[in-house]
Amino acid sequence: MARLACKALESKKAMDIKVIDIHEVSVLADYFIITTASNPNQVQAMVDHVEETLGRAGYEIKHVEGGRGSSWILMDFGDIILHIFDEENRLFYDLERIWRDGTLIDAQTFMEGE
Repeated sequence: MARLACKALESKKAMDIKVIDIHEVSVLADYFIITTASNPNQVQAMVDHVEETLGRAGYEIKHVEGGRGSSWILMDFGDIILHIFDEENRLFYDLERIWRDGTLIDAQTFMEGE
């Protein structure tokens, strides 16, 4: 599911995709996927595409925070949580630093490792 989400994001030109394995440090999820969009329209395009792609694969979204025009949208699929930011808010919230106890995984290698 996480690989599929990353590929869906990449197909919508997501910038700086980070995958953090948090299963050993949190019960929230197994992975956080964090990415940046260049504008609100791209944020929404990524949200729509991930939801459609994972839905077709049989994965149901549990919860979404943020709406159209938001600068940060959180998508909770249970085992994975996606954070789609605009550039300014990604720098401000710095989730990579907050979740540094997790294991950062190279997104490109992760997507290729089927």
